[in-house]
Amino acid sequence: MDALGLSNDEWTAVLLSLRVSMVAMLVSLPFGIAAGLLLARGRFWGKSLLNGVIHMPLILPPVVTGFILLILFGRKGPIGAFLDAHFGIVFSFRWTGAALACGIMGFPLMVRSIRLSIEAVDRKLEEVAGTLGANPAWIFLTVTLPLILPGIIAGMILSFAKAMGEFGATITFVSNIPGETQTLSSAIYTFTQVPGGDAGAWRLTFVAIVISMAALLASEFLAHLFGRRLEFE
Repeated sequence: MDALGLSNDEWTAVLLSLRVSMVAMLVSLPFGIAAGLLLARGRFWGKSLLNGVIHMPLILPPVVTGFILLILFGRKGPIGAFLDAHFGIVFSFRWTGAALACGIMGFPLMVRSIRLSIEAVDRKLEEVAGTLGANPAWIFLTVTLPLILPGIIAGMILSFAKAMGEFGATITFVSNIPGETQTLSSAIYTFTQVPGGDAGAWRLTFVAIVISMAALLASEFLAHLFGRRLEFE
């Protein structure tokens, strides 16, 4: 760690970003699979509206998304007040709020990757499993899920990468509190606002590039690995 010349506060921001991004990705995953399946296979009224709502964070300015989250999930917001009063869960100005914001911002990328992967699955393979007596849930777990695994991995990495780089929504929703909500992006922004902070900004920028590149390489490796495994099977 010392080889990179990062201070304790800088490492705190890096580790917090990794924690927030990982939590955002893992919590979003089951919802992403469900949404991808619904959009790929569902036939219902309002499907286009649902698709628009899911992809809205990609279109809206991140600050707008953060403001909406603050209104809804703040301590006095309708959802935030309910969660605080009944479950003691607080999102605003907490690292959990940063994870929520990052999860929402990366959710469209995850859903899109999973949806495209599901649409590419040959339905005849599922039909064959159905003729052998398998129920829909078992077909999905044993046939569909292995086939879409590369798409799921790609969606997870995209969501993680988006969370690592998210700034506008998080700083609007949870502010920039060192040790609590100051992620890598907000720490870099802080350095750019103080005299002589360029060195710190460069150090954290280098760390961000390394983490992002490692995530992309891991995505390619895992997708290739599972793709080859499916070919042999």
